[in-house]
Amino acid sequence: MRDVLMVIALVDFRDEEYLEPRDVFLDVDFNVKVASLELGKAVGTDGAEVNIDMVIEDVMVEEFDAVVFIGGPGMNTLVEEGKFINLANDFYVRQKVCAAICVAPSILAYAGVLDGKIATCWEGSRGALDNGGATYTGESVVADGLVVTANGPDAAHEFGQKIVEVLSEI
Repeated sequence: MRDVLMVIALVDFRDEEYLEPRDVFLDVDFNVKVASLELGKAVGTDGAEVNIDMVIEDVMVEEFDAVVFIGGPGMNTLVEEGKFINLANDFYVRQKVCAAICVAPSILAYAGVLDGKIATCWEGSRGALDNGGATYTGESVVADGLVVTANGPDAAHEFGQKIVEVLSEI
């Protein structure tokens, strides 16, 4: 069984970018935990409510196989948040799957995870990927080694499936 950590903003995460991959993970019996900057209930742009299981600083990276950063307008204001960047780097240096969708691949770029990787994101975040050394593809979902990126809500289900695929290969 695999353990996946999903990271969301407390306010205005993209509902489908969280819900669809989470459902894919649950369908294959992965354990899913949710982390954010504070405990409580996060609320998505379309009203989905998610209980936060842990704050970022309490995450024990060794307990998880993957980290998945979820996008949305709320995350767009947090892509340079040091706690998220450090978390992404901690997963990457421990050779665990690092995944992000929509604006959230910027977090991976700021953490140095995308340097030399092919990746995608929401078009408005492309500059962060370019500056982080990534080769932007514009595709819906891209996997490069243990790094999985996606460009937005329309790719959410495929994003979840690609993460499952990458985890099944390691």
